[in-house]
Amino acid sequence: MSDYYKGKRTRGLYDPNSKETFRLSRSKIDLFLNCPRCFYIDRRLGVGQPPGYPFSLNSAVDKLLKKEFDIHRASGTAHPLMKHYGVDAVPLDHENMDTWRDSLRAGITAKIKGTNVVVTGGVDDVWQTPNGDLIIVDYKATSKDGEVNLDSDWQIGYKRQMEIYQWLFRQNGFKVSKTGYFVYCNGKTDKSAFDAKLEFEIKLIPYDGDDSWVEKTIQDAINCLKGNTIPQSGDDCDFCIYRNAASKVEN
Repeated sequence: MSDYYKGKRTRGLYDPNSKETFRLSRSKIDLFLNCPRCFYIDRRLGVGQPPGYPFSLNSAVDKLLKKEFDIHRASGTAHPLMKHYGVDAVPLDHENMDTWRDSLRAGITAKIKGTNVVVTGGVDDVWQTPNGDLIIVDYKATSKDGEVNLDSDWQIGYKRQMEIYQWLFRQNGFKVSKTGYFVYCNGKTDKSAFDAKLEFEIKLIPYDGDDSWVEKTIQDAINCLKGNTIPQSGDDCDFCIYRNAASKVEN
């Protein structure tokens, strides 16, 4: 981890006096909601939370799903999963699809009026209905016993992710369906042997998004960054709890 995590950085920081574009990603908006203190220390002061190790298997599933849906995107046909769940749509064939997927360098973006802030997000997929509505789609991968769902408290982050993407596309003038879908892949562990192959059950989970909270939250996050004092921690922030506990024993 030390090869790429240096603790404090000097790039990508919010400067209240700067007019240069500041990119505020979907994930950092979620960080603000989880813990304003960590968000401020990261985006204003340059000390981000230590990154976790990459989920390589999840990335592989994501990459393969994109290849699979791209085959149907090119041919203008519905994926069998969409047919199975009765979704009347096809993968959207748009010249900006690769740009919208590139969360690090591009993504789907929206400028916040009266500020230098541009909100960004990298979407997994977009489908289109016969009447032109866009359906925002997100891929998820896990391995658990039983059916996958969106019922756990921690999955609020998944729902907010979907709603921010829906908001971003609406800000770009697209007509977006309130219903988005999670393509949820669950690795099966009930096989008698591995045999160098991991099989998945794939479930399509609909979610009706409500992006009414997004604009206020973005403005709250910007106001937080403009302040000159470090805000309070979020409820049950593990990083803040650790920092406080470590500080007490060190002192």
